[in-house]
Amino acid sequence: MGKPLVFAYGNAEFSFDPMKIDRSVLYGFKEVEVLDERGQRCELATLADDGKTVVGRGGVTYAYLAPDGAWCDKAALKPVDLEGREIQPVASSFSAPVPLAEKASLEEYLSHNVRSVYLMQSDGSPAELLAELRGGTIFKFPYSFRGGLEADAGFLLAGADGNVFLAVASPTRIEFVGLQEAAGAAEEESGEEEADLLDFDMI
Repeated sequence: MGKPLVFAYGNAEFSFDPMKIDRSVLYGFKEVEVLDERGQRCELATLADDGKTVVGRGGVTYAYLAPDGAWCDKAALKPVDLEGREIQPVASSFSAPVPLAEKASLEEYLSHNVRSVYLMQSDGSPAELLAELRGGTIFKFPYSFRGGLEADAGFLLAGADGNVFLAVASPTRIEFVGLQEAAGAAEEESGEEEADLLDFDMI
């Protein structure tokens, strides 16, 4: 079992063990195994740009190069935003207790794209916190698993069955698409010209 996620609620701290819920847990999973003509299992390989060199597993990696082509040590790199200002990394949510101070509305929660869901299991009995969650309260906090440049939005809420869940999400960015120019309504023709073209005397 991994490191627990600790929440600070009121004057107490509560520890939860997150268990990730994915499709394999809900529906099971299947694997496709590729065998050669001798029945041996095949492994994925990478074909180099020359079209003839085959690189096996573990033979490809990433490198950081300066504009002049010099090798860069990853530890010496600093992340910056679009304006060139240095970005301060965020710590892992597992490194310190997470305060539950901000509450989110249902509309705010539904305006996010949920990427991961965790079932929060606890051996203790945080009765006050569970009662508030089961009453419909949604807590929002910055969440980062390992730490990094930006934190995701974490939502702590209770399901209809009373279980507590952690939803990791990001804000939904909706772009409205429309016509560049408004089309005017075309005037209807009287139909007199069409009537002139049709002469029943010709039948």
